[in-house]
Amino acid sequence: MISNAIARRYAKALVQLGAEEGAVDRFGSELGQFAALLDGNADLSSVLKSPAYRIEAKREILKDILAKLSLSGTVSNFLQVLLDRGRIGFLSQIAHSYATFADELSGVIRPVLTSAFPLADTQVESMKSALAKATGKQVQLSVQVDSALIGGVVTKIGDKVFDGSVRTQLNRIQDILQKG
Repeated sequence: MISNAIARRYAKALVQLGAEEGAVDRFGSELGQFAALLDGNADLSSVLKSPAYRIEAKREILKDILAKLSLSGTVSNFLQVLLDRGRIGFLSQIAHSYATFADELSGVIRPVLTSAFPLADTQVESMKSALAKATGKQVQLSVQVDSALIGGVVTKIGDKVFDGSVRTQLNRIQDILQKG
C-alpha cells in the first residue's frame, strides 16, 4: 500500500512535468523503456537496488546507461532522483501509475472486455462506441475470450466490473435456490 502511494506520487510529479513540457507521451515511453530494461536485466536491477553498492558507483552506472539510451533530460534527472532517494525499486509501479495518470490527462480509458466466444469486429466496434458514449472518453478496448463465462460479456473499466455473463447469472440463481 505504501509502495503504491510512493509510486503514484512520483508518477504524478513526472506527468505534471510532462504536461508543462508537452511531452507526456514521450516521457511515458522513455520511462517504460527504462523500466523494461531493468525488468529484463536482473543483474543491473539488483545492483541499482542493492544497498551494498555505494551510491557513487550506482550513479556512474546509471549515467552510462542513460547516455546510451539517450533519454530526455527530464526523465534522466527523474531516474537519478529515484536512485538517490532509494526509490528505483519502485520503477515498474511508477511506470504503471504514470500510464494511468497520462490516460486521465488525455481522456483515455482502457477497458477490458471478456466474452465467452470470439466477437465479430462489428460487435467490438459497437461495444467500443457504447463505452465511449457512456463515459465521454476515448476508448482503447482490449478484448479477451474466456469460455468459462458460458455466454455474455464481462467489462472491466479500472476498478469497476460490469458482469453480464451467464456463469454469474447461474451462480446467482444457485445462491437463491440454496437460500430458499
